[in-house]
Amino acid sequence: MAAPARPLPATVRGARTRAALVAAARRVFERDGYLDAKLTDIAKVAGCATGSFYTYFTNKEEIFAAVLEQAQQDMMHPGMGRVSDTDDPYAVLEASNRAYLEAYRRNAKLMGLLEQVAQVDPEFRAFRSRRADAFIARNAAGIADLQERGIAGADVDPQLASRALSGMVSRLAYGIFVAGEVPDGAGVDFDAIVDTVTRLWANALNMNSDSTRAIGTCP
Repeated sequence: MAAPARPLPATVRGARTRAALVAAARRVFERDGYLDAKLTDIAKVAGCATGSFYTYFTNKEEIFAAVLEQAQQDMMHPGMGRVSDTDDPYAVLEASNRAYLEAYRRNAKLMGLLEQVAQVDPEFRAFRSRRADAFIARNAAGIADLQERGIAGADVDPQLASRALSGMVSRLAYGIFVAGEVPDGAGVDFDAIVDTVTRLWANALNMNSDSTRAIGTCP
C-alpha cells in the first residue's frame, strides 16, 4: 500500500484520468462508506467507463489506498510554508497545530473510514501504523531541535514525548471531528481547540518563559 501496485500513467491524459478516478473515489467513499462503495459508481462520477477503472487500479482496496495516500500528503504537509521565519517558537508550534487540525477536519470522513477498515484489514492497519509513525518521527525531530536550542526542557525523551503528545492531539481530533464527542452536545470553538493543545504541548515540553509569556502559561 505504500506505493502504487502498477506504474503511474506515462501520458498527460492517463494521469488526468487516474486523478479523476481518485477524486471520484473519495466522493463515493465519503458518501457511501467503504463497504457500500461500488466501482461502477466511482467510474460514473469520474466520467469514464467502468472498464477504464482497471487500467489504473486492480480493486476497491487499491483505489482506497490511493485516496488515503493523497489525504496523508495533505495532513503531513498542511501548509507550514505559510509560516514565515520567526523568533517565536510558540507561534510556530501554534501554527503547526492549527494546520494539522485544519487538515484533519478536512479529511475527517476519511479518517473515520480508515479506523473502521483498519479493524478488519491488516494492510490498512499497517497503513495506519505507518501514518502514526511518520507523525511521531517528525514531531520528535522538532522536539529535539527545540531542546538543542534551549527552548524546551532537556529532561524529556523526544520520542516518548512525541508519541504521547501526538497521540493526544490525534485522539482529540478524532473524537471531535469524527466521533462528534463534544461537551454537553455543544459545539467546540476551533480556536479554543488549537489554543488548548498548544498550551498542553508547551507545558509538557517545559518551554521557557520567553516562548510562553504572551499566553500566560508561566508566571
